[in-house]
Amino acid sequence: MTRPKANVGHTYSAVVARATEPVSLARWLAETYTHSDEPAWRSRLEAGEIDVDGVRAEVTATVAAGQRVDWRRPPWIEPEANRSYELVYADDDLVVVDKPSGLPTLPGAGFQENTLLSVVREDHPEADPVHRLGRGTSGLVVFAKTERARAGLTRALREHAVDKRYRARIVGAPPWDTLEITTPIAPVSHARLGEVFAARPDGRPARSIATTVTRGFESLVDVRIFTGRPHQIRIHLASVGHPLAGDPLYAPGGTARHDAVPGDLGYALRAWRIAFAHPVDGRALSFELALPPALSDGSGDDRAADGDRADATRESQDSTRSHFE
Repeated sequence: MTRPKANVGHTYSAVVARATEPVSLARWLAETYTHSDEPAWRSRLEAGEIDVDGVRAEVTATVAAGQRVDWRRPPWIEPEANRSYELVYADDDLVVVDKPSGLPTLPGAGFQENTLLSVVREDHPEADPVHRLGRGTSGLVVFAKTERARAGLTRALREHAVDKRYRARIVGAPPWDTLEITTPIAPVSHARLGEVFAARPDGRPARSIATTVTRGFESLVDVRIFTGRPHQIRIHLASVGHPLAGDPLYAPGGTARHDAVPGDLGYALRAWRIAFAHPVDGRALSFELALPPALSDGSGDDRAADGDRADATRESQDSTRSHFE
């Protein structure tokens, strides 16, 4: 069996906050990077992995406001992830891709090279995502290749001028056909995960509109989001009593389950449609993806409902071209 290949490592940099009084470097690192405690950081200091203002730091070092701290993390073996993606559209300013479930959009939680950002940049080195999907969510992600595109898309997202639609499989049969959900969302402490986002009365405003597609023991809903809070759809649907089927984290009410562990997936959520004005030339762009069997309503309207991804890709590309001809 071939052993997994380690990545090339990564340097994490941070500047000590201006209000910080002189403090032990190991303590500051433990408070800043909470995945490790002080003894672990002292071990890294002993190994020579930490620099302060460009100079290797001693175990007894202290830091004060304004100093730069670099952690040169050695190579490590990342969690496995599906590194494939489908190109939906590209021009001089934009790239639109179909992200697979299980692949993080950006680095974090042990992922550095097994990310959508990394694999898209292998083909489009200048691309940056202007929004993100959760690791377990599949579907459309838009990348900007130029600063003018990035600025225009960021403004459109801020002004809610980007139409994003998702399909989810949820627990139970909603009594509503269409429901506006405005449950506030904020970080909460979690015994196993440290901190997670969840429903919280004093959280940041969030808005989604859910439309029932099918009803049953498990139902299908389409969701349009107007804000982009972390895990918004999962939290919002759980907050109204219908968490995503198989979601290991969010319970009815939008709270986080106490026994959740990092990396758990298991739910079905797909960003299947996005529409916006081209940030440079103003063209109306609209992209739609096929839905897998687990998210298909069985009506025949969902392309590639039989799970034939190759046909779905060709059909999606044909549909995409039709928007520009």
